[in-house]
Amino acid sequence: MSLLFCTRPARYLLLLAFASCAIQPELAVVDGPITIATWPFGRFANEQAMQAFADGRSRLDAVELGIREIERRSSDGSVGLGGRPNAAGYPQLDACIMDGPGHRAGSVAGLEGIVHPISVARLVMEKCRHVMLVGEGARWFALEHGVESVDVSIYEPQKADWQRGRRPQDPDTRGHDTITLLVRDADGHLAGGCSTSGAGGKVPGRVGDSPILGAGLYVDEEVGAAGGTGIGENIMRHCGTYLIVELMRQGMNPQAACEEAIHRMAAKDPRGYDLSVSFIALDKRGRVGAASSSQSFPFAVATSAGNQVLSVEKVTPR
Repeated sequence: MSLLFCTRPARYLLLLAFASCAIQPELAVVDGPITIATWPFGRFANEQAMQAFADGRSRLDAVELGIREIERRSSDGSVGLGGRPNAAGYPQLDACIMDGPGHRAGSVAGLEGIVHPISVARLVMEKCRHVMLVGEGARWFALEHGVESVDVSIYEPQKADWQRGRRPQDPDTRGHDTITLLVRDADGHLAGGCSTSGAGGKVPGRVGDSPILGAGLYVDEEVGAAGGTGIGENIMRHCGTYLIVELMRQGMNPQAACEEAIHRMAAKDPRGYDLSVSFIALDKRGRVGAASSSQSFPFAVATSAGNQVLSVEKVTPR
C-alpha cells in the first residue's frame, strides 16, 4: 500500500510506501514546508502549522500554534489542563520547544494552571537566560509574561491531602500520550515542540521525557529532528531522540533511524521491546519516518497538498 502527496508539479512529491509494516521514503520533498506530528490528533496540529506557513508566519509560530491547538482541545486526555491528573488529582504540565538555527531551546516542567505551556516554553527560549524552568518558578515566569492561566488555589485541598498522607487509592494511571510536532519550513529550516500532561496518576513532581531535550525532542539544523511519545522514563534513559538524530547524521534515513533506535534500546533494556515508546523523525530533505516498540502507532504528516494520518506496526524484533 502506498500514499502519495502531490504538491503542484511532479517534482514536488512525497511518496511514502509501506513495506513490511514500515515506511520506506522513496522520494524526498524538494520544496515547501512539511510537518509531522504524533497520534491521530496530530492532524489538528498540522492544520494550524500549515496555515501559519500559508499566512507567512515563522516556523516557531507554526510549532507554537499547532501545539496550542492540541493543548486547547486537551486531545486524548493527554495534553493541556484537561489532561489526566497526577496521583493527587490535579494536572501538572510539561513542554519544550527547539529551533534548529542557533540550536536554541526552552522548556518547562511541573507547570500548574497555565493554559498553554508551549507558549511558556517559547518565552523561556526567547526571553530568559535559562533553558528550563520548573514548578512554581515556571508559573511565576508565565504570569509575568501574561500567559493565560487559571486559579490554582482550587488544587490546594488535593495538595493538602497528599501531604497528610490521605491519598487516592486508585488513581487513573491510563494514558501517556504526547503531542510532538516537527516542522521544516519553505527555506529548509527545522523546529519542533512537545507538550503533555504526563502519565496519568503520576507522583506529583514527576517529569517525563517531553520537556527534556534529547529525550522527548531534539532538533539539529544540519541533520533533522526527532520526537517521542509513550512511557517517558523509557525514552529518557536512552536519550531516544538524540540517538535518532545522530543515526540520521551517520547516513540513515528517518525511518531506519527510528527503527534502529528502538532496536538499540530494546537490546539494553531488561524490558526488551516491551517499552511502550514511539518516535517520529524528519530530516533536512523532508523525508519522514516513524517507529514503535510494542504497538501500532498512528501519526500525521502534512504538506501543502494535504494532511494525512498514517500508521506503522510495531518493529519486528531482531
